[in-house]
Amino acid sequence: MFIKKIISVALFFISNSICGQYSLEGIVMNKQEPIAFVNIYCKELDKGTSTNEKGYFKIDFTSSGEYHITISYVGFQTLQQKIIVSENHANQFKEFQLEPEASVLDEIVVSGTLKAVSRLETPVPVEIYSVTFLKKNPTPNIFEAMQNVNGVRPQVNCSICNTGDIHINGLEGPYTMVTIDGMPIVSGLSTVYGLSGIPNSLIERIEIVKGPASSLYGSEAVGGLINIITKDASIAPKVSFDIFSTSWLEHSIDLGFKKNFEKSSSLLGISFFNYQNPIDHNHDNFTDVTLQNRISIFNKWHFDRNNNKNFQLAARYFYEDRWGGEMQWNKNYRVGNEVYGESIYTNRAELLGQYELPMTEKMLLSFSLTGHDQNSAYGTTIYNAQQYIGFGQLTWDKEIKKHELLLGTTFRYQFYNDNSMATKNADKTTITSLFIQDEWKFYNKQSLLAGSRLDYNSNHGIIYTPRLAYKWKPKTNSIFRINAGTGFRIVNLFTEEHAALTGAREVVILEDIKPEQSYNVNLNYLYKGKFAQNNHFTIETSLWYTYFTNQIAPDYDTNPNQIIYSNLNGYSESIGGSINLDIITSYEIKANIGTTLIKPTLHRDGISTAPILTEKWSGTWGISYITKKGIWSFDYTGNIYGPMRLPLASALDPRKEYSPVWSIQNIQTTYKGFQHFEIYGGIKNLLNWTPAKNNPFLIARANDPFDQNVQYDTNGNVIPSTNNPYALSFDPTYIYAPNQGIRAFIGIRHSLN
Repeated sequence: MFIKKIISVALFFISNSICGQYSLEGIVMNKQEPIAFVNIYCKELDKGTSTNEKGYFKIDFTSSGEYHITISYVGFQTLQQKIIVSENHANQFKEFQLEPEASVLDEIVVSGTLKAVSRLETPVPVEIYSVTFLKKNPTPNIFEAMQNVNGVRPQVNCSICNTGDIHINGLEGPYTMVTIDGMPIVSGLSTVYGLSGIPNSLIERIEIVKGPASSLYGSEAVGGLINIITKDASIAPKVSFDIFSTSWLEHSIDLGFKKNFEKSSSLLGISFFNYQNPIDHNHDNFTDVTLQNRISIFNKWHFDRNNNKNFQLAARYFYEDRWGGEMQWNKNYRVGNEVYGESIYTNRAELLGQYELPMTEKMLLSFSLTGHDQNSAYGTTIYNAQQYIGFGQLTWDKEIKKHELLLGTTFRYQFYNDNSMATKNADKTTITSLFIQDEWKFYNKQSLLAGSRLDYNSNHGIIYTPRLAYKWKPKTNSIFRINAGTGFRIVNLFTEEHAALTGAREVVILEDIKPEQSYNVNLNYLYKGKFAQNNHFTIETSLWYTYFTNQIAPDYDTNPNQIIYSNLNGYSESIGGSINLDIITSYEIKANIGTTLIKPTLHRDGISTAPILTEKWSGTWGISYITKKGIWSFDYTGNIYGPMRLPLASALDPRKEYSPVWSIQNIQTTYKGFQHFEIYGGIKNLLNWTPAKNNPFLIARANDPFDQNVQYDTNGNVIPSTNNPYALSFDPTYIYAPNQGIRAFIGIRHSLN
């Protein structure tokens, strides 16, 4: 390699002494290896070239002056260089080193083990989604951003107010724990109402753990964990913004500002979303999409300390005013019985922090405080609720020979009160926890992680949740994992089951609800390979089995006019598998494709049925192309879902019992030719798919939302009549996909470091 460089330099000077023109010749390397087919672009000349098989290139300049060269290649960090051309520097030879982009396999994750570790080294599979992933399909909140994650589905739970939750591997939203920087501040009320209030502007990355994580995070993390990692105030951009609007007149603004002080730095993020354009494309006189006015203010502080000890504080305030209903509704009709509407006011405040104790041992104190106030009206039904959570956690990270120990204790106080019939008195709960985790690296290629958590719940007593994880790394580019564990979930129906609050179905609670318990095993295999020249791929496969006892599965079938809640007399299980494939090619194309297969079954009273609103298969994809000059990029993202059983409102209901195969697809193009700025635009829901298609109606009895013309028999069951031939009452719970059709969008981003 050294001799080749000497010869190339000699040839360079000989050729240019003969030609006498202005030029730049060079070689592009990654350490000691040349990189073929790298894009070289000169902004002033508006032309470029590419390296040959040996990594060499040459550009001729028309005159002396200052030129800016951009060197880009898929899978490597883009390099920008300023070249000065003059009589004294007419012909130049340079060597350029490109650094690989941080692979998601090599990134540091914390969610799987509560410790910072490379994703390749953790025994618990963790998926990472970066800001780049979020930019491929711009959304105003984290709830919508999850639509292109394999095995993860944002579920809209109401046709009118559009509240929702996030399903992981077919399990309903209450089984998914959402944390911010590891703090459990998104739970209970905010699981239903608060997910849309997390702005993308404050996100550094998203880490997802599929399967029980209760031994570290507690009872909500039965089905999985979504941990939102916010930006570090010390290294965030000085100024940033992301503004976009759609043809439906949705407007989203994300602003970010950083200020450095002598021994601290502050990051201020402001997110605003506004949609005030009632649309009724399916002609049922109800808004297709909830109107919203939302603001979120986030401030994070990073403090400099001796020995680089961690100390961070963050606070967020969130306010939202949303409503949906009949097109003629306004706030004068709130709680009245003249015009139907669902109106929700949300006020939420959060404080969270991390402080590393000033000692030689690695001890970290984490804490969070949250307050959530809900003022809701569903027609004439008032739902007012308050929830306050205080959380503290102390962990000790200790390495002893081949053992990496993590010991921790937590204390959690929860206050919840509402005006529903299920809450006679305010619920005040304390949970004290102890957990220990030991990762034993007994061979160079193998490790075993054992974890145990002991909770004492003031209402339910002692709860024990163990887990075991085994990792085998036979080669540097492959890894095999087995995870097994238990989960434990305490249920609060009226913060989790939105169907209990809206529509005309009567809520029936047959017994005192007992906590659910689950048992899960997960097999995971990851392989990172290379094909042809400079083409890379990563494939990850998973198989899992989950078994539930005491599950609370709402019964829509026994009586179509009721939602019956009780512990399942039997058991439920979910068997499934998934495949994720990531490809980076030398043709400037990146692709990620995933598919998930699920077989969920409820075994109730000796009868086996498929649960409501659970797809049997799904797929996601994202394909990106970047032009050789690096100025234009194109993204095509989408998802596809198989049939799922839907909640019919009567035996005569003419709507389909199972949803069809449906897909949401998006395209986007981005222009990056301006310094520090990006302009982007595209089309969302390219196929114009909505759940109202091929159905006679979406909302049952939309013409009579207060059931004034519904007739009942002596047992309270709806009976057919001339103006109600299908024996229906008003019910907006028949929803399985976003009810927003095709729309164009355009936006601009700016980031100044």
